[in-house]
Amino acid sequence: MELHAIAADTSRHRTDCAIVGVYEKGLLSTAAADLDKQLGKQLTRLVKQGDVSGKLGETLLLPEAKGSFARVLLVGMGSKDKFGRKQYRKALHAALNTVKKTGSSNATSYLSQETVAATNAYYVGRTTAEVVAQISYRVPDLKTSGKPAPPALKKLNIAILGTQERTQAEKGLHHGTGITSGMALTRDLGNLPANICTPTYLASTAQELARTHRSSIKVRVLDQTEIRKLKMGSFLSVTAGSAQPPRLIVLEYKGGKTKAAPIALVGKGITFDTGGISIKPAAAMDEMKYDMCGAATVLGVFKAAASLKLPVNLVGVIATCENMPSGTATKPGDIVKSMSGQTIEVLNTDAEGRLVLCDALTYVRRHTPKVVIDIATLTGACVVALGNQYSGLFSNDAELSAALTNAGKRAEDGAWPMPVDEEYADQLKSNFADMANVGGREAGAITAACFLAKFVHGMKWAHLDIAGTAWVSGANKGGTGRPVPLLMDYLINSK
Repeated sequence: MELHAIAADTSRHRTDCAIVGVYEKGLLSTAAADLDKQLGKQLTRLVKQGDVSGKLGETLLLPEAKGSFARVLLVGMGSKDKFGRKQYRKALHAALNTVKKTGSSNATSYLSQETVAATNAYYVGRTTAEVVAQISYRVPDLKTSGKPAPPALKKLNIAILGTQERTQAEKGLHHGTGITSGMALTRDLGNLPANICTPTYLASTAQELARTHRSSIKVRVLDQTEIRKLKMGSFLSVTAGSAQPPRLIVLEYKGGKTKAAPIALVGKGITFDTGGISIKPAAAMDEMKYDMCGAATVLGVFKAAASLKLPVNLVGVIATCENMPSGTATKPGDIVKSMSGQTIEVLNTDAEGRLVLCDALTYVRRHTPKVVIDIATLTGACVVALGNQYSGLFSNDAELSAALTNAGKRAEDGAWPMPVDEEYADQLKSNFADMANVGGREAGAITAACFLAKFVHGMKWAHLDIAGTAWVSGANKGGTGRPVPLLMDYLINSK
């Protein structure tokens, strides 16, 4: 869909559908009040008749308006004193869901002319692009039935007051479009079934990205023989029971200064996780196709960064394989040697994500990154702790932790800082190896992060546990594209 920021009032702009707001208690927005005069106080009468109350997300379509508009859509904006980005997002989402059911090929939203608390024109534009992408996204299903016809709506304008604000809104729309293109890739990969989205498929996706962005992205894919030569015994222990070959995918994006150290993104890419010999319960096991969302996030960020030509250097490392039970699978009690040389007693084969990540974190040292961020659907314990609202954020560097926390707030893709203290690491002690891969039931998300911390000494590191935020369950099951917005906000604002 085309997105534009325009400087126009309701009397000078023609559109198939004008979207204007009504606050609670029937208070008309500025644009709605202007439009009310053109319509002979029709909106005022509708308020008095109780046809519209201003409740947040409520909509009322006037299909045969007068003047410059074929249609007028009234949308509830809630309390004027509390109208912030979340309320703007919900109001616009409701409005566009209504508009796309009409024959409108273009629409103009005047909601963006209102004061949106604690934000600016840039984030209003970016939020608009995200809402448009959300309502436009279609799950890549394999149904044989006919596909629904695409909506008629092809263009959305947002009206902005002020030249400088319009410029900022256009920038926000541009960034938002790039970010959501990355989110769409992340969601698509997660939503595909595991018999299609295999480690080889992820590698092919990375190679396709490099072909699309030849001037900025390079990709190297390492096969099982090369992974073994690197002595990644921890990574290989996870794939030991699978017929699908593992892949180590290494991406480089060159957008910054030639000698500038890159920001490294490391993604967990378990394309299906049965738990291995420590097999999971059958209920909802199908959702373990989403256990590669960390890897999908890395690919999504690379796509978004290249689309926007961000002036940064990135390196991405994705360790991808399946975790399956078989006669060759790793057993509880087995001891493996990581690329770092440290030995690990595998007490639970369902704690496999950390086993692939630790070798990927060791490998990324070759690129001498200034910052390392790993992204993984790592622990159910993080879901218990934070639900699906926040990703868990663990870091050995206070400045990096604060930067990611603030990026999450700006992007409305929150991450909550959690501790990584030595007291928790004591739970990982083993009688037979340098460490165990699990530390017991208590503080499971923290001990998992403490395990990873043993492989990042000397590096500025953060770990995002996205087990609760990468996808939603239930009737609306599907990938969310998080935390691509958080990471992109961090990159856009990095120096």
